Amino acid sequence: MALPKAKEDALAARLAALPAVEGKGWLATARAEALARLTAMGLPGRRDEYWRYTDPTSLNSPDPAPAARFDAGDETAPFDGMDRLRLVFVDGVFDPSASDDPVLAGVMIERLAEAGDKHIHWAQGIYGVLEARGQAPVARPFAALNSAHATDGVLIHVTGRAAKPISLIYVHESEASDAMLHHCVKLEAGAELTLLENGPAAARFSKVLEVEVAEGARFHHIRLQGRDHERRAVTHIFARLGAGAEFRSFTLTANGRLTRNEAVVELAGAEARAHVAGAAVGDGDFHHDDTVFITHAAEACESRQVFKKVLMNGATGVFQGKILVKPGAQKTDGYQISQSLLLDEDSQFLAKPELEIYADDVKCSHGSTSGAIDETALFYLQSRGVPRRTAQALLVLAFLAEAIDEVADETIAEDIRARLERWLARHGSRG
Repeated sequence: MALPKAKEDALAARLAALPAVEGKGWLATARAEALARLTAMGLPGRRDEYWRYTDPTSLNSPDPAPAARFDAGDETAPFDGMDRLRLVFVDGVFDPSASDDPVLAGVMIERLAEAGDKHIHWAQGIYGVLEARGQAPVARPFAALNSAHATDGVLIHVTGRAAKPISLIYVHESEASDAMLHHCVKLEAGAELTLLENGPAAARFSKVLEVEVAEGARFHHIRLQGRDHERRAVTHIFARLGAGAEFRSFTLTANGRLTRNEAVVELAGAEARAHVAGAAVGDGDFHHDDTVFITHAAEACESRQVFKKVLMNGATGVFQGKILVKPGAQKTDGYQISQSLLLDEDSQFLAKPELEIYADDVKCSHGSTSGAIDETALFYLQSRGVPRRTAQALLVLAFLAEAIDEVADETIAEDIRARLERWLARHGSRG
């Protein structure tokens, strides 16, 4: 079926503004296949079911809106003090001079830009492959656009237990930068890796992370999205889990004009576990969208979706989450919760929780709530000498606790709590 003229024109304009991608070998093939997918679906519009709550106009535009850099002052950078392997990208381009030597026991790391010309590579079974699987039943055009045009990224092959976390640091320098990064991670049976991400990356940022977690492997992902308030971002995680595999992903977002985070996880092997969580603190012209789709395709698998948003001064939060239980996926344990705390009457939370179940021996639940801060609890704290601003911050932290508790590393979790406490002390403002 031909695309509507408006979608066809929007896609043509978007593609014309992108730099040409060169290359050969497996990557050129993957890009061509992704472009064919994108051409068939077009860019999203507000009439598309999964874009009803989030306006994609600024993501469709050929040119990104300018975004000023955020001055963090004396605020420490995330994960400082941790023993980690640092890989730095500036406006979407790898910066070897600011990065560590990419050598790590149990891990092989390559740049996408350098590995793509090979005719045979392990990543050709992942790059664009998991993204393509994630295009049904819901189209994800920006992921296909990324697979077709991403110019850089890292390919991480984990064969054992990584000696330390890998830290991807995204630096925003140009106010007009438009970056696309694509990362692939493959964990062999029994392997383990912690992947850290932080930074605003660009004025407009597109990122795809594809993760293959083999039997008994464990993947931990912690992401702190940058504080540059005027930035816009659309990110995707596609993951496929083997038997007994574990996948954990947590994202903390503060500031940002528009953020859309999508996660598509397939539990393909028995007794696999997937936990996807997020905490967001938004002020003013802040729009934050979490869209999650988890498929149970094997027996005795567990999934958790835990999303909390604190919104103030007219901020908007969106959650769209689905649990799909396929026939034969008996003994499924699926849990989903999305909640917002509205600190004023101008903010709003839009939620669309879904369950689709085709097995009869399952335990699945979902819930979504939105409300104001507990005035009784606030009064209780104030009556015991706690200043109102401090009392409100304590209640906000308590509200976010369930999401932060999904971070398995307690040292990182405690740093996130402390960072949030400092932000909230400044009323969660953009500064």
